[in-house]
Amino acid sequence: MLRRLTPALLTLLVVVLGVGALAARPAGETPRRTADFVVLVGVAGLRWDDVDPRTTPTLWRMAERGSIGSLSVRSAHRPTCPVDGWLTLGAGNFAAWNGSRGGGACPAAGVSVEQPDGIGANLPDQESVVQHNQERLPWGAVPGALSESVRCSVAVGPGAAVAAARPFGRVDRYAPGLPQDPAPLLGSCVLSIVDLGTVAGEDRATRAEQARRADADLARVLAARPPHSLVLVAGISDTDFPARLHVAVADGPGWERGWLTSPTTGREGYLQLVDLAPTALTALGRPIPERRFLGRPAVSADGRPADLPSALAEPADADRETSAQRRVADWFFAVLVGAQVLLAVAVLPLLRRARRHAGPVGPAPVPRRVVAAVELLLIAAALAVPAALLADVVPWWRGDHAGAWFAAVTVLLVVGATAVVRFAPGHASTLGPLGAVAGLATLVVAADVLTGARLQLNGVVGYSALEGGRFSGLGTVALGVFVAGSLLCAGWLAQRVRRQWRPAVVVAVGGIAVVVVGSPYLGADSIGAIALTAGVSVAAAISTGGWLTISRLVWAAMAGLALTVGFAVVDLRRPAAERGSLGRFLAALGDGTGGLTVHRSGSANFQTMVDSPLTVLALAGALLVWFALLQPWGGLMRLFGIYPAMRAAMAGTAVAAVLAGLLGGSALDVAGAAGALVVPMAALAALRVLDHSTDRTQPGDGGPANGRPLAAPRRPADDDIPTGGDAPVGGADPGEGAGGGAAHGGVAAPDPAARASTGAATA
Repeated sequence: MLRRLTPALLTLLVVVLGVGALAARPAGETPRRTADFVVLVGVAGLRWDDVDPRTTPTLWRMAERGSIGSLSVRSAHRPTCPVDGWLTLGAGNFAAWNGSRGGGACPAAGVSVEQPDGIGANLPDQESVVQHNQERLPWGAVPGALSESVRCSVAVGPGAAVAAARPFGRVDRYAPGLPQDPAPLLGSCVLSIVDLGTVAGEDRATRAEQARRADADLARVLAARPPHSLVLVAGISDTDFPARLHVAVADGPGWERGWLTSPTTGREGYLQLVDLAPTALTALGRPIPERRFLGRPAVSADGRPADLPSALAEPADADRETSAQRRVADWFFAVLVGAQVLLAVAVLPLLRRARRHAGPVGPAPVPRRVVAAVELLLIAAALAVPAALLADVVPWWRGDHAGAWFAAVTVLLVVGATAVVRFAPGHASTLGPLGAVAGLATLVVAADVLTGARLQLNGVVGYSALEGGRFSGLGTVALGVFVAGSLLCAGWLAQRVRRQWRPAVVVAVGGIAVVVVGSPYLGADSIGAIALTAGVSVAAAISTGGWLTISRLVWAAMAGLALTVGFAVVDLRRPAAERGSLGRFLAALGDGTGGLTVHRSGSANFQTMVDSPLTVLALAGALLVWFALLQPWGGLMRLFGIYPAMRAAMAGTAVAAVLAGLLGGSALDVAGAAGALVVPMAALAALRVLDHSTDRTQPGDGGPANGRPLAAPRRPADDDIPTGGDAPVGGADPGEGAGGGAAHGGVAAPDPAARASTGAATA
């Protein structure tokens, strides 16, 4: 009865751990009303390296007394041109202006603004813009949603008119330029939006002159600001490729000397362009149109250095890192994919010749030095991604040759980690290198997550603040490495205990991994936690041996479904602003807008599948496993027969990685990152197990068997030695008796009678 109930009890344990991890959420500050008026000031292209006490003294003083942050200006178009940035500001959602962009550059043409009277204005193109965003873009943005949420609004300048125009094109109050005395205009409505021009180009003198003019106009705005008002200054957009991080400053009551942050980023000092509209409405005490806004209200967090130059060094350094990250990431993943594919091709002839023949005639074995060199290369390839993550401990992006510095640091880390694995105890055993590599990879990712995931933010193998998809927790690549590493560690540990204890070991290690992935305090990836729960359930179900039967697959599916339902119930009970991605999706299904989320996820999967080099890595790894390692000469089936817990770990990794990628909108990226760790280690373990394929155990009486002398005995590696238990004849598991592996051509039975009964299978 206990044996029958074990799958249900283990499934229940994983689900309870997962729901507990996902349900707990950090206590966040509740945004509140702080102003009677809000003035949104936009300067397209303004970056933190444009701000200094001499060029922009007004903005410098404003940053000293207010809250500051790095602004990600993501919109529905790349790059975010000024017109896209203004439109996104007014929509509170990712929006874009319709029309073609030649070569990806921003259009030079301005926006048509009509002034039929002396009070407001009209945008004749607004109707087509709204239709374009509603029907052709996957975000469902409604341009003008911000102005629709207040009784009246003011726009100064053409960019501000784009942000302030209502969906039918009307701007309540409009001035083409800043008046000599802007006080009456700014005080006529509770919301004012001001366009102070553009800071563009890379010439330092030109940028300084443009920033100086914008700063002089900002001084006039601050002098004329209404009483008890909040002023938000933002570098509203990019002006060309490449994308950059921009200025965000909030000055007003309750915004003194802090870091700007929002629930969409979960990271102090970062917010998104879509957060500005809900921030303005919350400061005014107005309700937020949840169905139209994707952004969340920003708040001011403590912890900013009192010295402004020290405080500004952080966002300026983050901008340099994001600028370097994209260039370096492209070639790093290209080199990684190329190296792993070449290594996979090089392993094929070694697999063909790795199996040693017991008879006197057979192909010459591969020289030991060649095998040892290939093994070291396989270890280095598996450790490349963890080493690249750890490389961000060194500020490589600050040098003149950022790519060369990153390459040097990563190579040194790979060499050092490979040496640690090579000289670690148990390296000579079949599973020794696999366990060491999995442990190192898991340790690196877990240590980063436990310390705030600082290495992943803007890291080469992390996520970029410019993309706006994630600012904290586990990224796509780190999730794949952590899933693979934790499950391989679970399988390696489970293989070292008796059969009946293996599911418990897998659940214990996998349950901790689910907590790390799903907890909002740590990995903050609810979809990844749900996928990992299914993978852990699969691994636990087959860790004792046997195949992935329908009943076992049902238990795994039930575990993932139970975790999803449990977390959904908890998440839907929270206020709308505090819900996670799953709760927001279910709420959208309830109000009829869930189709947009499904459409966005499908579009993201397709785009990632086509563009990402990790797709090539995932497919190449799958081809190597299927057409080589799983063949009779490939060694992986033999490895699985002797070490069923490792087969369970790899099967669970495949299930979790594929589910996490498809459900999370990253296609095969998670699987590719997991494969970068698993496939080289699977090839190395297959080489090792083939090398031991003709090992024989000397019979107890030392006599011949069936009239033939036995081959000279070779001492099995440490983890090839049986760990005790009953000894079924022909058993495939070395942990279950001395006869384990005989049916696969491995260790023979210890007595002549048993050897005679299994001689045919051994031959």
